[in-house]
Amino acid sequence: MNNKTKRAIKRNLVGYAFILPNFIGLFIFTLLPIIFVFGLSVMEWDSAHPVRFIGLENFMRMAGDSTFKISIANTFYYALGTVPFTLMASLGLAIILNKKIRGKNIFRTLFFFPYVASLIAVVVVWNMLFHPDMGPVNSLLYAIGIKNPPRWSASVHAAMPTVILFSVWRYMGYYMIMYLAALQGVPQELYEAGKLDGATGWQRFRYITLPMLTPMTFFICIMLTIQCFKVFDIIYAMTNGGPGRATTVLVYYIYNQAFSEFNFGYASAMSVILFLVVLVVTILQFRAEKKWVSYM
Repeated sequence: MNNKTKRAIKRNLVGYAFILPNFIGLFIFTLLPIIFVFGLSVMEWDSAHPVRFIGLENFMRMAGDSTFKISIANTFYYALGTVPFTLMASLGLAIILNKKIRGKNIFRTLFFFPYVASLIAVVVVWNMLFHPDMGPVNSLLYAIGIKNPPRWSASVHAAMPTVILFSVWRYMGYYMIMYLAALQGVPQELYEAGKLDGATGWQRFRYITLPMLTPMTFFICIMLTIQCFKVFDIIYAMTNGGPGRATTVLVYYIYNQAFSEFNFGYASAMSVILFLVVLVVTILQFRAEKKWVSYM
């Protein structure tokens, strides 16, 4: 073995030594639990009795579980409401705050703050503001003549829209920062050329800004979709899945089955279904990106 080969091996070992702690953590706390979940999905286990193999019974049980069906529908409802409105809100804010306006750094901080603030504290304040009887929002609606304002998170019909509204408000500042970074990378020469050609503001946005932001838009869309399908903390803090089952999403139902009912096998089977759903949705998004790029 010559000196050049020895130096190459030494460099590789140094690199592996740097990533080894992170890989060990990933293997122990992520990869092993994933493998365990797939194995447990065909088992019956309540942590008090021995593990028993039951085949596909956990998956067949979902067909007759009304709460599982409702949680799947609520998850799609939440995602379809949160993703597009968050994209539009964050892009709109980024475009406004990318201009030369006074105090834009202050506004950027204010819009970003809900994302980094304590979720529990933010939810408590939000629920106080939108309290159906004593909240200032409904008091204002009463004052302007609305006799039957929404009961927000206390209503079966308004609970999920309220959660979606909260999620958009919480997430839009974070993704606004991403859009700002992408906007600042758009060459100004393109806008100047568009102005010289007589393009209106909408035309410059349609034919310059949107195409240049396509990679960032699809990255945000994929991240938001995954985030929405695994939402738990907002539901747990705001509504506990209620009223009734109006805001029971799939991850919250998995949590209840695992840590309240101790049906770890059934919860694992639902986790596998969630994984497959997210995988399919992500693949469809990648295919849609190719069509969008060709259309643009």
